[in-house]
Amino acid sequence: MAPKATKRRKASKADTMPKATATTATSAPDLLAKSKEAYEQELKDLAKKARTQKGYWAGQLAIYIHCFILLGLIAIASNVSQLVLSPVYGSIPASIWHSKLVMAACFTGWASNIFLDRALPVEPVELLPLIAMYIPAVQYLLFRVSGYLGGSYGPLVTELLTIFPLITISSACVATNLEYADFGPLPKFIADAVPGLGSFGFYKVAEKVTSSFIAQHIGTNFYMTRIGLEGLLAASYTTIAPSKFLLFGLPVLLHTTLLNPHLPSPMALSWLNGGMEKEGWKILDRRDSLTGYVSVVESLKDGFRVLRCDHSLLGGEWVKFEDTGRFKGNQVAEPIYGVFAMLEAVRLVEVPHPVPDNEAKALVIGLGIGTTPAALVAHGINTTVVEIDPVVHEFATKYFQLPSNHTAVIEDAVSYTDRLVNQTQGVGQFDYIIHDVFTGGAEPVALFTYEFLQNLNSLLKPDGVVAINYAGDFSHPPPLLIVNTIRSVFGPSCRIFREHPRDEAQAAAHNGRDFTNMVIFCTKSSTQEITFRNPSSRDLLNSPSREAFLLPKWEVTEEDLLRGANGSVAEAEKLGVLRRNDTSLLEKWQQESALGHWEIMRGVLPEVVWVNW
Repeated sequence: MAPKATKRRKASKADTMPKATATTATSAPDLLAKSKEAYEQELKDLAKKARTQKGYWAGQLAIYIHCFILLGLIAIASNVSQLVLSPVYGSIPASIWHSKLVMAACFTGWASNIFLDRALPVEPVELLPLIAMYIPAVQYLLFRVSGYLGGSYGPLVTELLTIFPLITISSACVATNLEYADFGPLPKFIADAVPGLGSFGFYKVAEKVTSSFIAQHIGTNFYMTRIGLEGLLAASYTTIAPSKFLLFGLPVLLHTTLLNPHLPSPMALSWLNGGMEKEGWKILDRRDSLTGYVSVVESLKDGFRVLRCDHSLLGGEWVKFEDTGRFKGNQVAEPIYGVFAMLEAVRLVEVPHPVPDNEAKALVIGLGIGTTPAALVAHGINTTVVEIDPVVHEFATKYFQLPSNHTAVIEDAVSYTDRLVNQTQGVGQFDYIIHDVFTGGAEPVALFTYEFLQNLNSLLKPDGVVAINYAGDFSHPPPLLIVNTIRSVFGPSCRIFREHPRDEAQAAAHNGRDFTNMVIFCTKSSTQEITFRNPSSRDLLNSPSREAFLLPKWEVTEEDLLRGANGSVAEAEKLGVLRRNDTSLLEKWQQESALGHWEIMRGVLPEVVWVNW
């Protein structure tokens, strides 16, 4: 129950003093006759005497506890809002306006608490449970029009109509409560600043702590899912501010329980698939996980299956070819993206002392659906896969053709390689290293730094080969920055190939954008020229995709790379390299890259897949 401080009648601190002190107060005419100093002293005396009264400090404690709870809840709501938006917009587009909107909501609520208290026909605190209950339904409706709103303004509109009013009303309630807080002997100018600064400081700490907690436990049970957390928030607001208006939340509560496809329940998934199958799609499985919302989606019409994480695809393969015709008995599946076959060309790079496959060791950073590891295992190579997300590994094994005879390391690649380098004193361990983590505007920046690439270089044997996949827009600096960093570690002899040749017409149609997957091949030797042997039938694994894409064809030129630096070599040199303690060079471009990637993804799969998770 909200303390008396949230009631609408505006009273001074003197009004809140126990009645036992009323006899000590002077009459109004006497007060007017007193000097300002005497009047202030009398108020201090009254406050001091009030502190000795029974129940005074209990009331003060109630005020602080209520404020802490409200601030903690909006911190959780802020984090959960980003989680719910990420499957529809991606984590970076969802964050573009978020911090600014939260700041605006906090300021609006804090500055207008008296106005809201007087203007609203109900107590502001009583609206909080109702707002929290309506948020999932409002998000569901707005997601239906996400294609129209766009990747940039869709998240802004959604949060303006959901967490903005929640944070505004909560901040107003906190401001009202703290008008009655006792800050003891603090000077007035400090006491005036403490409520606002202290509240915002507590909120930011709570936001960081709850974000870390949610990241560690997301997906572990129903309540630690996106919709589950929104339900917990609504229940928490109902507990601290029970309201007679809660009946108005019954329709949206029923909608969330029975009709919201985002609810992580078998019934919701069955109902969702009933509608999606009419569009030619089916969700085989889905899970909230630490890297995002992960799901397996199948095209019933075209016969392929993809692994999705938030608003991106980690890979896909054709399922209609399984055990049919020439594909019967194949050791590997047919990938729907050629770049994954191109990564396997690490085996084709000519080195002074080739290693037989059955004696070779490979390290794969990033799993996806397991296309590349599956091919390496098929060739008899001892393969270790480092994947941070256990759900990605589970789904790749269960729904895609990732064989079990590989070594799986479920860990952050940075910590794993740091530890392995320290344990081996930098002695090369692997003949092949494939670096294939998600890129396209939301890449884990730490995995492209000079320091991480140095670790890979240390773990590579003298005749080893590394292949690094990066998806980016050549009209922007990130691809050039990444290539600069790779060359600073492995030398200038690296060669770069793109998945498809540059399409001038398409680039012109998209404001000069040239977004593509590219693979950078390097050897341990900084002077060795990269050349590829012709693939044999065994290399191709009876796979049409590998026949078309295994041997790299479309090489990236220096002119292509320099487009991101306006064609200027001097500007390209200014970019330098990406270091662990200075990742802002890449991060500042992620926003625009992520928005471009969002548009591309909406063209790869239809809207019905993205908005229904």
